[in-house]
Amino acid sequence: MDSFLKSERDGAILVLTMSQPQTRNALTGNSAVEEIVQACAQVTRDRAIRVVVLTGADPVFSSGGNVKDMQRYEKEGLSPEVIREEYRNGIQRLPKALYNLDVPVIAAVNGPAVGAGLDLACMCDMRIASEKATFAESFVKVGIVPGDGGAWLLPRVVGMSKASEMAFTGDALDAQEALACGLVSRVVPHERLMEESLKLAARVAANPGGVLRMTKRLLREGERSTLESLLEMSAGYQAIAHMTSDHREAVRAFIEKRKPAFGND
Repeated sequence: MDSFLKSERDGAILVLTMSQPQTRNALTGNSAVEEIVQACAQVTRDRAIRVVVLTGADPVFSSGGNVKDMQRYEKEGLSPEVIREEYRNGIQRLPKALYNLDVPVIAAVNGPAVGAGLDLACMCDMRIASEKATFAESFVKVGIVPGDGGAWLLPRVVGMSKASEMAFTGDALDAQEALACGLVSRVVPHERLMEESLKLAARVAANPGGVLRMTKRLLREGERSTLESLLEMSAGYQAIAHMTSDHREAVRAFIEKRKPAFGND
């Protein structure tokens, strides 16, 4: 089978496209997890990457877990212990790699984002939806629970009440409903999805790469730390930021009323 991810680089912007529409860009039963984890490791190593755009090959963003592949649990008589380890060493590697990535990530949701596909979008920092996008926390519909961290991710995006409604019913939201509850920040015509996503990516990438990474880390830490702890971490990061050449260039450009020329780091 062909590679799951297609990668395209445009300067400081990395576009990752899930490219197995024949499986509806499913995240299990294939190499999806391994390829996404490897891509995140690449981004971590490459300091010139300032923003990532994650999308899917039409007509879907991702259908999440491959339900047909789940039949083997019964056929092969796998024990709960074996299945548990499969989750821990499989799809649960996604949130650890993608959610914790220091570089800002934009999900360009081009179609249905279902189950783990929705949770994948929630692992990203920003979500732009095509008018054709739909969103469903649908695990309950197939008699399972969110096994990839969705019960932690979704409430942090839409709030506990809306997340509970979505998880307990499994019902799908259309793009406008997703916009209304804050699941996405904007809805655009399908044919303009990548154009608008790349415009946002360019606005992000115009800023210093090191500061972007530190800013994202502060946002992530702020979700689970006390104010006092975050203030201490912020002071340390700020001391580092003040010593960078990009900060000195930004100050000079501000005073000289010109556009700053940041380095590649």
